Amino acid sequence: MESFLVSTGVVALAEIGDKTQLLAFILAARFRKPVPILLGILAATILNHALAGAVGAAVSAFLGPDVLRWLLGLTFLAMAGWVLIPDSDDGLKTHGGAMGAFGAALVSFFMAEMGDKTQIATVALAARFEALTAVIAGTTLGMMLANAPAVLLGERAAHRIPVRLVHGLAALMFAVLGVLTLLGVGAGLYGA
Repeated sequence: MESFLVSTGVVALAEIGDKTQLLAFILAARFRKPVPILLGILAATILNHALAGAVGAAVSAFLGPDVLRWLLGLTFLAMAGWVLIPDSDDGLKTHGGAMGAFGAALVSFFMAEMGDKTQIATVALAARFEALTAVIAGTTLGMMLANAPAVLLGERAAHRIPVRLVHGLAALMFAVLGVLTLLGVGAGLYGA
């Protein structure tokens, strides 16, 4: 349960103000069909995070416990810094428009998540916790918690969220995970 809750919280907070949340606003304004957009986001997130989780599980199986502990700890600390850097919509494009709202959301979100903070976080969380399904479910729920309001409420909701505070909380969560990992707290969760 810890892996699910940590994964949900970290990704939900990290996703606020992220480029994929900006993409959700763009898709909502373009198509004005929230259900197919949300289903496309969900499908893209499950696929993307399942691949990321598989990479994380493979990394944890391949590396020794001490190397993995240091790699994960430093990755979480790097994520703490990265989440504080605001995203912009520069070059953000929707893809799959010929396939309608669902296709545009599916392809655009999948592409936007490649190498994104939440994909890297999913790799690290899957390597940290030996509960791949719980991590994928948690990161997916976190993604949906952040992006569903963007699709349903649109731009006006975005201006009411204190993005700097939320990013600060996400950075704090990543930093705490990094420090705890480096100190070996919960070492049994990643094979040490």
